[in-house]
Amino acid sequence: MGILDKEVQGYINAHLNSDLHSLLLKTSPFREVSMQEIVQQIKGRQVAQKKFPFLLKDGIIFPPQLNLEQSSSEKTALYKSEILKGKKFVDLTSGFGIDAYYLSGDFENVLLVEQNSELLEIVKHNWKILGKTAKFINQKLEDFLDENQENFDVIYLDPARRDNDKNKVFLLEDLSPNILEIQEKLMMISDEVVIKLSPLIDLKYLVSVLPGIFRIDIIALKNEVKEVVAFLAKQNSGEIICNCVNLESREPTFTFKFREEEIAVADYSEPERFIYIPNNSILKAGVFNLISEKFRVKKFHPNSHFYTSNEKNDDFPGRIIEMEMIDAKQIKKKEQFNIISKNYPLKPEEIKKKYALKDGGERYLIFTQSKKGKIILKSV
Repeated sequence: MGILDKEVQGYINAHLNSDLHSLLLKTSPFREVSMQEIVQQIKGRQVAQKKFPFLLKDGIIFPPQLNLEQSSSEKTALYKSEILKGKKFVDLTSGFGIDAYYLSGDFENVLLVEQNSELLEIVKHNWKILGKTAKFINQKLEDFLDENQENFDVIYLDPARRDNDKNKVFLLEDLSPNILEIQEKLMMISDEVVIKLSPLIDLKYLVSVLPGIFRIDIIALKNEVKEVVAFLAKQNSGEIICNCVNLESREPTFTFKFREEEIAVADYSEPERFIYIPNNSILKAGVFNLISEKFRVKKFHPNSHFYTSNEKNDDFPGRIIEMEMIDAKQIKKKEQFNIISKNYPLKPEEIKKKYALKDGGERYLIFTQSKKGKIILKSV
């Protein structure tokens, strides 16, 4: 009897909404399957419901929680899959295989490299259930690169942060594999290298250490930046294109060239009728002057990153709220607001406490600064 036994699967399905900590304290009803193994599968299905629902099929096996956390979501993987195509694809850090499953869709030959043998066996099993074919290699990435004789149309990597690294600054040399050490080898065997990176990576630093970059995609999902994806090629013009994407929103993708921000000039104004709050992919890109120029909206202050206009521009990639400037004395106790504080001495929690406000609801209060000083804005 194993984890895929019909009785075991029935037990798992019956406890999908159970408290996992309580389950772990119980004795497994199955001699050959531990309660830890059962809870791992329940946890996997719970994560899959939100993160990769395509895996909610009979016979799918889920890995330990860490591998689930490190995997891309189905939605971000699907977005990336629409960009890549060719004949030969290799994922050198395949992990649980979510990215590889989607990214390899338009390739004839697919190769997955993974040093964790148990995880690779799970992926092989799942891909068979899903009807997806690939060649699987259980090997360290560095050893594979030393022995490999093939060329690929696309190489994909998702480097992991080293567990013992405590630095707050996110550097490529802190990752495993160290991209800086292997980038030349990668470019020798592929026309294009695609690297998934943490939202914490600094874009200017990234461009400075990876000379082959020709494109960067900042991928947010429901306004939370999930990934920064770097595209490298042997031959490129030296012009770097950046795409700011906010999946599951109606906001348009904002595409710009890196040098455009350097020469852009922002207009400034005190708050007008409409207030514009850029989505977080835009804020990550740091295109604060270019946004003003492209969408003809004005900034309050160099460090506030709010914009304004009297005419509504529905093409703006972010929230647009009709607001008015108020005095602190107009704030009534126990009113409910979404509180935003940027470039202002008090944090939202401190503001909520000071004015005895409730958090949430449909209305907004913005605490920030214009060039003339501190201001408070209230949604109309």
